[in-house]
Amino acid sequence: MKTMPPKKALIFKVLFFLIILFCFASCGKKSQRESSFKKETFNKNHTEEIETSFFIDMGNVVNSTISKSQIAKQKSSESEILEVSKKIENHENQLLQKITEMANKKLIVITDINAVHKDEIVALTNTKDLNFNKAYLNAVSISLAQQIKLFENISKETNDKMILKLTLQYLPEQYQLLRETEQIKSEIN
Repeated sequence: MKTMPPKKALIFKVLFFLIILFCFASCGKKSQRESSFKKETFNKNHTEEIETSFFIDMGNVVNSTISKSQIAKQKSSESEILEVSKKIENHENQLLQKITEMANKKLIVITDINAVHKDEIVALTNTKDLNFNKAYLNAVSISLAQQIKLFENISKETNDKMILKLTLQYLPEQYQLLRETEQIKSEIN
């Protein structure tokens, strides 16, 4: 039986070692790619959940605010209340239209007003005339503050250019409407 010369044996050992090393290195890279892919997928799903929640929550709050302003136009006799309720209703209708269009493009369905908002609307409807203006202003202030919070949160949690554009367009107006409502509220007290 012939034995291999020491040079050839050394070359085969080095070659064998390099092949094993290459296999381990490529397995590690594959694992890193899989891990990176999993992280990307998780982040994308998480972002989609946040955006879906934003559209549904915002749609509910906006629908509720519109309903409250419609009730104010029917029940209030104060000119300031009537004026601000019309302004808020018009603004909220525009916002709802934008939100609905964007949600539809993302295949998100905004449902009817949820139970919490229905209870608020029923309570506002049942408020006696003397307390109505105050109750309306309080309810609308809360709704506008909720919208502001939703806009602020989504702007921190998404990179979607259309959502950020919507936020930049409507957030300053929400603050303005809230200030007007708070001013009228302070004048009534």
